[in-house]
Order: sequence, then structure tokens, then C-alpha cells
Amino acid sequence: MTTPVYLDHAATTPVRPEVLEAMLPYLGEQAFGNPSSAHRFGRAARAGLEQARREVAAALGAEPNQVVFTSGGTEADNLGIVGGALAARERGGRMCACVSAIEHKAILAAAHHVVHLGGAEVVLPVGTDGVLDMEALDRALADEPSVVSVMWVNNEAGVVQPVLDIAARCRDAKVVFHTDAVQAFGKVRVSVDALPCTLLTISGHKIGAPKGIGALIVRDRKAIEAIIHGGGQQFGLRPGTENVAGAVALGRAAALAASEQAAEARRLEGLRDALVSGIRRAVPDVVVTGEAGPRAPHIVSLCTPGADSEALLMHMDLAGIAVSAGSACTTGAVEPSHVLTAMGVPRDLALGALRFSFGHTTTDADIARAVAVFPTVVDKVRKLAGVLGRA
Repeated sequence: MTTPVYLDHAATTPVRPEVLEAMLPYLGEQAFGNPSSAHRFGRAARAGLEQARREVAAALGAEPNQVVFTSGGTEADNLGIVGGALAARERGGRMCACVSAIEHKAILAAAHHVVHLGGAEVVLPVGTDGVLDMEALDRALADEPSVVSVMWVNNEAGVVQPVLDIAARCRDAKVVFHTDAVQAFGKVRVSVDALPCTLLTISGHKIGAPKGIGALIVRDRKAIEAIIHGGGQQFGLRPGTENVAGAVALGRAAALAASEQAAEARRLEGLRDALVSGIRRAVPDVVVTGEAGPRAPHIVSLCTPGADSEALLMHMDLAGIAVSAGSACTTGAVEPSHVLTAMGVPRDLALGALRFSFGHTTTDADIARAVAVFPTVVDKVRKLAGVLGRA
């Protein structure tokens, strides 16, 4: 039986052996204690937690006291958006979340929750290349929102935003800037000491750590209010007994991601380009989403005319290739991705979107398999659509 090929690293990644080895002592009898306890078991856990905090900080160009561990990217995004809005209200400012139209659902839902709390939300448009409309941003900044959030690398199309420019404009307007760097970290250079952002999100399971751990970098603690309440852990911003093993795993994964980023980005870009050129030779009418703009090396979104993404996904899986569909089933009807819609991709084309994403374990052989399988799958799905259309 042929070994399945995994090309869905933007969804999640396998835990790296080095990461598993680092976290195992904190799951066994060696250092299982509560890091808030004063005895030797607690001190061992505390030492691991603080070492993890230092590793994450060093990997991101931050300070250890700026690292707040969370349960993942979604919680970190919510803490940044909702916590930022609540902090603005405490200061007597405007409670408003300003986000781009192609944000992850964690950001969009958090911004909408700000409305539920009595605030407002502003959704900023992007161009057909997926890049933020900077004039729209400037207009929004003039109204002094409590927080602006623009993700560094889009999780569906791989579009890279001009975060340095965005952060500078927010700084000049004295507005808190948050960026979701979940898909950026480890793929493009991420360093908060070179970026005037206030808040930055990362997630462990996108870089070889387990699911259930992430972090929010908080460079100004007055910029957010806690959204979870309890003890005083983590500077009072994210109380609760810390996930020590997860934090240790994130620390090790972050250190590896930062040290390998430049070389890995070059390798992944080569794999991405080989996939696109190979597929285009066999399926010339395939469309690369956001190709005109800057893109990260590990994500490519392909739209195939005359083919349904769910059918493509199913037949790719049957052929042993794991990828993601670019649409989601809502109330029984298949709708195109909000990202592709915001980028102006026509509905019929967007309904044929697949996302291929690569990571540490992706090989040249994996790409060759995908290139060989994809044209056959497209032909099968198109013929099936023609049969069903005539029925």
C-alpha cells in the first residue's frame, strides 16, 4: 500500500521528535507539579515553564515577561481583540475592533463579539492580490479604534501583508496593533523588536508542537484586559494553572522554527513552485489565488474551473493525498471561502479551490505524487460534474 502524502500543514503539523522529547519529563513523575507550588515538584515545573518563556521570547525577538501562554491561536486572538476593546473601554476610549476582510474566523468572530459587548467593528477591504487597502486603514485609524488586527500571512491564500507599514501607521495613530502570526512564524522572518506591534499571536501545532498551546506576545500590559478570570498567573492576563508540558513543547518548537526559518523558507518555496508548475503543465486553466501579491512559501491556493472543491478533496484523499478544500458547508449549501470572496475571486471559480500547504516533513517525492495525481482527479471530477449536469 502506498504511504499517504500529507500536504495540509497549514491545518496542523506532526509533533517533532525533538519537541516530544522535551515535553515528556513534564508529563511523567519527574516534573509534573503545579508551577505555583513552593515545593520541589512545583519548582521543577516552574523552572520548565520559565525556560519555555525565555525560548519563545528569544525566537520572536521579545522579552520573557511579554510572553503569555494560551490554549492556542484562537484564545490568543480573542485575548488580543476582546481584551483590547475592554481595555479601551476602561480608559474611556472607543470600543471598536478594526480587522481585515480575510482574517481567520477567530479574529472575525472576536471582532463581532466586541459588537455584542456594546462596541463596534470595522472590516477593511483587500485588493485582488489580498493585500490590505491602506487608504481604508488610514480612514479607520482617524476614528481611533481600540485595536487593529491584520494577520501577517493568510491561512488560505498565503498572502503576506505589509505588517511593518500597518504597524507603523497604527503606532503613529496611537492605536493598538495586533497581528496573527500563526502562519507566518517559521515561514517568514518574525521579530517583534523590528515590528512596532503591541500584540502578536502564535500557535504551537502549526510549528511542530502539540495542539492546545499557543502564546500572545504582549508588549504593553495596559493594552488588554483579561477575558478569563481566576488566580494571578501570567501577570493576571491569563489566569489558570499553566500547561507546563505544552509550554515546554512550544518553547522547543519555537526555537527550532526560528533557527531553521531562512533555509526552510527557501526549501518550501521550491516545493511550492514545483507543484504549481507541474500542475499547470497538465491543467493549464488552474488559477493560483493571490499570485500577483507577496505570498508565503508554504501555502498555495489553486482554483480549478469546472470542478467542485469538495469532490476534488474527496478524490485526492482516495488517491492518498491530503489537502484542504477552499469552501465550507453552511446550512446545507456549499459557499465559497470568505477569503476568496473578499479577494474578488468569482463564485464559480472559488467553489473549486483547494489549498496545498507544506511543512518540515514535505519532500520532493510528495510534490511529485501530488503533481501526478491532481490532473487525473480533476479529469474525473469534471467528467462526473458533466454527467450530473446532464442528469
